[in-house]
Amino acid sequence: MSNYSLTHLSDGALLHGLKEQVAHDCVTTALMLAHIAEVDARKLYLPAAYPSMTAYCTGELHFSEDAAGKRLHAARAAREFPAIFAAVAEGRLHLSAVVMLAARLAPENVDELIASATHRSKSGIAQLLAERFPRADVPARISALSPGNLDEHAPGRVAAASSPPGHVEPSKVTPLAPERYALQCTIGQSTHEKLAYARALLAHQVAPGDLPTVVDRALEALIEQLEKQKFGKTSRPRAGRRGAGARMSRSR
Repeated sequence: MSNYSLTHLSDGALLHGLKEQVAHDCVTTALMLAHIAEVDARKLYLPAAYPSMTAYCTGELHFSEDAAGKRLHAARAAREFPAIFAAVAEGRLHLSAVVMLAARLAPENVDELIASATHRSKSGIAQLLAERFPRADVPARISALSPGNLDEHAPGRVAAASSPPGHVEPSKVTPLAPERYALQCTIGQSTHEKLAYARALLAHQVAPGDLPTVVDRALEALIEQLEKQKFGKTSRPRAGRRGAGARMSRSR
């Protein structure tokens, strides 16, 4: 019987086996990071005829570029802050968490940050970092995309966060600080025209360049329309805005 055919296992045995494999993988990952960190520190990639540890990881270990970069970044952080090794081995931090935390770790906060990040998803850690290390609001702007101008001013970005030259990120919402988020997306010509028209209609109510307020007003109108369709509402009180949780409770 193939080692990869598990149809003979009971549900309980299958779930137990999965948890055992995940625990084993965490330990293996921590040991791999320790090996990468030590090979990197000794520069053993040079005798192997590689110019860098990244090149060694892709050429000798056959990692993808992304996997090599993530593991090397995590390995270097763990070598500087050994508590990371234990956190990874015990399944408290995943590799993405280590990479996200690395730039903010210091001897005086490493234990507390690791504890706060334990078992958090990437989005949860992004929120944690935004709360602990708030960043200023990004400027609201809309830039036209052209083949020769794929830089940090990439097109259609609404309150976009910066990114490396030549790289256009997919749509995303990034926490910046408590209750502050950067919204980034690429929009088409039709959407751009609608946005411009909405800004023109609101010119007497919204300050020039206040794109977030235009987006907020548009979402308010859309939500009101959708609520009427879903719940048969005929009017919506304007005394106070309800949060997403209140709206979600209506659909349960």
